[in-house]
Amino acid sequence: MVFQIRKDEQAIFKLLSETAKELGFPTYVVGGYVRDRLLARPSKDMDIVCLGSGIQLALGLASKLSPRPKVAVYKRFGTAMLRYGDLEIEFVGARKESYRSDSRKPTIENGTLEDDQNRRDFTINALAVSLNERTYGQILDSFNGLQHLEERKIVTPLEPSKTFSDDPLRIMRAIRFSSQLNFNIDPKTLAAISKNKNRIKIVSKERISTELNKIILSPIPSVGFKLLFDTGLLEIIFPEMAKLHGVEYINGRGHKDNFYHTLEVLDNISRKTDDLWLRWAAILHDIAKPPTKRFEPEHGWTFHGHEALGAKFVPRIFRYMKLPMDKKMKYIQKLVYLHLRPIALTKETITDSAVRRLLFEAGEDIDDLMLLCEADITSKNPKKVKRYLQNYEKLRLKIIEVEEKDRLRYWQPPISGEIIMATFGIRPSRPVGIIKNAIREAILDGDIQNEYAEAHAFMIAKGKELGLEAIVSDEK
Repeated sequence: MVFQIRKDEQAIFKLLSETAKELGFPTYVVGGYVRDRLLARPSKDMDIVCLGSGIQLALGLASKLSPRPKVAVYKRFGTAMLRYGDLEIEFVGARKESYRSDSRKPTIENGTLEDDQNRRDFTINALAVSLNERTYGQILDSFNGLQHLEERKIVTPLEPSKTFSDDPLRIMRAIRFSSQLNFNIDPKTLAAISKNKNRIKIVSKERISTELNKIILSPIPSVGFKLLFDTGLLEIIFPEMAKLHGVEYINGRGHKDNFYHTLEVLDNISRKTDDLWLRWAAILHDIAKPPTKRFEPEHGWTFHGHEALGAKFVPRIFRYMKLPMDKKMKYIQKLVYLHLRPIALTKETITDSAVRRLLFEAGEDIDDLMLLCEADITSKNPKKVKRYLQNYEKLRLKIIEVEEKDRLRYWQPPISGEIIMATFGIRPSRPVGIIKNAIREAILDGDIQNEYAEAHAFMIAKGKELGLEAIVSDEK
């Protein structure tokens, strides 16, 4: 079978072929680029394997390109990389690998193309395209990868337990490809994942989280999470999420399975956004339900305070999983903490004051919070779903109305602590906090307008209540 090279990439293929011929290195395009092109998926990464020095091949190709690209050389690994247009091309000499049981870092030695294909994780990633003159463009398929692409199946080229034991990260990659591509994992391969799941413990948290994020970003993330759970991997890599699973009954009264509910919420929000961190908020919104679960005879099962405790869980989970401890984490904390607030507003008359407080707390993330709340509707009753969505639409309209009137989305009170201290000639102290909080509450309650003049007058009055006299007259 001949590989169909895209017109816009024919030039680079020809130059690669010419350079390889000049150096006497039989050369092939392998792996994900070939797979994705055959699946009509976009691909910006191209892996080149040659029977020779990948570094020499990269430098030789770079000398033929104009403008000449910079070649990143990694002598320790015998690899090199350059960019050409949108492509990132990596070069390596064909090699074979052997592993110790306590490490996923292999011992490497030069090998044949067959050796190189043997070390690949899955048959669909072991496909190669020849760049050699006599067989130019032909697909080399040593492990029925083309058939497995057709069957939409994930299969290891060698015995699966050896493949996964050698490099346990491949366990995560198998599930990631299944989730990304909507492929089934071959039964023997799937059984080997369960059998070798504990090997994942030798893989760094950073590498595991990278694969997990790719699962989260797949079109239907629940596919990957169900596989992680069913194989026992989730309990190892993300135990807090695994604990959401299960239903308990007392006096014939049960509660929904919070694991599968969370997956529904994740799938719901994934239909609306590709934002990784908003998807993470969906995953974590109910993460503290297990420790807050109580049975109250009058009300049934309750999870009081799970939103506040869940927000406290977020940094611990991010730290453990080596995810970024920055504004992304704080953003998720905020959404987890606030995710019950909008639904509470829809159960009562929506007052301007309540909406002001929601806008003040959510700030610029109000739209994402509303998306999360709508995704949290997982009822199987169409009438309930319709009613909930209508209530949220009323709340959205009220938010727009209050926001336009009071300008609260990016709001900071018009009177700062510095102004309070200067006005009354005082140092940082409890009265400063009392006055500042009183101004904020007065604006949120609608007692004064969100503007400097009214806030300043309110500050003077509040100061007098506390026994403070203004020493600065500041009229703006």
